[in-house]
Amino acid sequence: MDIEVLRTICLSFPAVTEDVKWGNDLCFCVAGKMFCVTNLEPPHTFSFKVTDAEFEELSQAEGFKPAPYMARAKWVLVTDSSKLSRKDLKNYLQQSYELITAKFSRKQRKELGIE
Repeated sequence: MDIEVLRTICLSFPAVTEDVKWGNDLCFCVAGKMFCVTNLEPPHTFSFKVTDAEFEELSQAEGFKPAPYMARAKWVLVTDSSKLSRKDLKNYLQQSYELITAKFSRKQRKELGIE
């Protein structure tokens, strides 16, 4: 996976910002809440939030594992991006974004241009 592909997809969603945290992780956030994280050094692995049902399935799939420190919040780590098509990657990232923004108040969603 090219990190620019990931950036292009994540930055296409409304009100998304990117920031380097912990010295080496590029984080994509909306209103300060992360929905995707990737390491800046190759090999580029990345993490995102999934539904409860998908977490169990993906955690056991080849090329995936529970995300360190974030598994309790149902995040998965993609260790082999060749296991995802670009379409599936976009769908998972959009879903992660929506899972995070769904917790915002209606007012906050409106202010961010999400509603």
